[in-house]
Amino acid sequence: MQVATTTTNRDPDVETVRFAPSPNGLLHLGHARSALLNWGFAKDRGGRFLLRIEDIDTTRARPEFEQAILEDLDWLGIAWPEPPRRQSDHFGTYREALAELGKLGLIYPAFMSRAEAAGHIRDAEAGGRIWPRDPDGAPHYPETDRNLGEPERQRRIERGDPHTWRIDMGAALNGLPANLTWRETGSGPAGETGRITADPAAWGDVVLARRDVPSSYHLAVTVDDALQDITTVIRGHDLFAATSVHRLLQTLLGLPEPTYLHHDLVRDETGRKLSKSDGDVSLASLRQKGLGPEDIARLAGLN
Repeated sequence: MQVATTTTNRDPDVETVRFAPSPNGLLHLGHARSALLNWGFAKDRGGRFLLRIEDIDTTRARPEFEQAILEDLDWLGIAWPEPPRRQSDHFGTYREALAELGKLGLIYPAFMSRAEAAGHIRDAEAGGRIWPRDPDGAPHYPETDRNLGEPERQRRIERGDPHTWRIDMGAALNGLPANLTWRETGSGPAGETGRITADPAAWGDVVLARRDVPSSYHLAVTVDDALQDITTVIRGHDLFAATSVHRLLQTLLGLPEPTYLHHDLVRDETGRKLSKSDGDVSLASLRQKGLGPEDIARLAGLN
């Protein structure tokens, strides 16, 4: 896949990092940790810090949350040299990447609803089958749709049956080097560092495009990192295992391989990672209580 950069005259030797929040809630201390780590990394190396708004989930993304992100980052003293890249502005680019994978015969339409897939898995387990699960604990998608013939797939698509597009993981791995790896300069949850062996098969046939959006997180983030010339991806331990899928997509699409630096997460007193959906304390509320940027850095474990 040939990707066109969104800006010009970038020096390939300049370290480029990105902070990529989703505008579906207010930023919390975990986001502050990641943003400040990226910002400090770029500043220390004379590099570039880019902001990306990951808003492919158009049902949950809201403009007021995007505005809050900009205000929080500005308050923290973080700046970016160009307008943020909004994923919702680049659906055509993701369609092109998906089409490339389609030409290689590596994707298929998946018609089962969540309830149907869950029922299929439940029946299989009741019959004694040990069903594989991905690193996040979710069951792999059943093989039923993968095994449909092309005429049946086309008939159902033309009929308007709802479907997502999934990667055929077995076909994607066929012929690839057995030692697919990435360079980790941070660490994994268990302290893994150095050259890490990727295991995309552990994820099964992951979704690459959804019913209403021509991409999923995995595809969009991989294409965006290439388009923005990201040299080092700095993000939390919760995405360490997902790097296997991203390295696979980079290899299949002929995209450059960045270095990865995964960092510890900010957790609450019970050990649970902070989450927007759980209503954890936001940066905006901490600011209203009188805390300053230095306090946020301390609470985020950075000094």
